[in-house]
Amino acid sequence: MIEIKNLTKTYVGKRALTDVDLRLPGGEIVGLFGENGAGKTTLMKCILGFLPYSGEITLDGEPITRRNIARLSFATCEHSFFPNLTPMAHRDFYAVHFDRFNDKRFHGLMDFFALPKHKPLAAFSTGQKNQFEVIMALSQGADYILMDEPFAGNDIFNREDFYKVLLGILEPNETVLLSTHLIEEVSDFIGRALLLRRGRIVGDVTMDVLEEQGTDLMAYIKDTYHYRADRVSRALDDLTGEGERDDK
Repeated sequence: MIEIKNLTKTYVGKRALTDVDLRLPGGEIVGLFGENGAGKTTLMKCILGFLPYSGEITLDGEPITRRNIARLSFATCEHSFFPNLTPMAHRDFYAVHFDRFNDKRFHGLMDFFALPKHKPLAAFSTGQKNQFEVIMALSQGADYILMDEPFAGNDIFNREDFYKVLLGILEPNETVLLSTHLIEEVSDFIGRALLLRRGRIVGDVTMDVLEEQGTDLMAYIKDTYHYRADRVSRALDDLTGEGERDDK
């Protein structure tokens, strides 16, 4: 289990995360949602140890260090691969450094996405690069797979097929933490939703609970964020002056 206690992250005097408490048991698929700047990427990078922070983050009761960091993998739209190497060169590199590298999964996903195995990553399209990033995160052999907007640049058909494939290949002990704005697309794929707003966890619910309550994920998010249905119409009134004419 990943356990986070009182996690706070500050950038030059500005809070990005404030007193975040969170538990991520094994075997969950968790969606991480929030507006731009809510702290989603910062949270993931703190878990991975990429950023300094105050508070405590442990993996099965132990700090996350070089000794256990291989149990975590990361797929980011910022890309973390070597652009001049081919997928097969990456496969060889990972196989040497990660004892649990899943070669069968690597080749199966490469074939599924129809990605060239002997072409430098620099020559891939943005969508292909993101697909490869996800493939490496899933093939590393990690127990916790963190994905930060991994589907940017991919068409809806590729995304839908990938959700189905992911559900089929995940082992019972593997946990996925998925940050995305594609809320409606992943609502049938995740088992739990976390909502971040201005650096704080403001919502934490399972899909089973939402179903019991007779609501859905989008409605839950709108209610939690106090979304105003008339926001667009009011803005248009202000921009076009309709509101002023109505007041006269």
